[in-house]
Amino acid sequence: QVQLVESGGGSVRAGGSLRLSCVRSGDSYSSYCMGWFRQASGKVREGVAVIDSDGDTTYADSVKDRFSISLDNDKYIMYLEMTNLTPEDTAKYYCAANAPSTRSVVNWLPGPDEYNVWGQGTQVTVS
Repeated sequence: QVQLVESGGGSVRAGGSLRLSCVRSGDSYSSYCMGWFRQASGKVREGVAVIDSDGDTTYADSVKDRFSISLDNDKYIMYLEMTNLTPEDTAKYYCAANAPSTRSVVNWLPGPDEYNVWGQGTQVTVS
């Protein structure tokens, strides 16, 4: 059974940086996509970034040029490097995976329904 565990959230001042991690375990699929979502209090969950097993990425316009999504060499840990954070980035951040999946994410930020596994979330607060 695939499991995702996020870490790295916390509180930071505006203009600061954080790196979130998401460890994937329980499967060995070589083709998949993984993404980050966030949900602020009282708002709907929104896609932030996505990466597929080929290394292609897509970002939400609100985080483009500030956030960077990546996979480690073994491709079982996904990262979200967040820089120049603003209070509007405050939310609970979730990682999600769709495996197996051979669909490219070039110019496509999948919605929540495209994913079949979710982590428990990690809180990011920017003041």
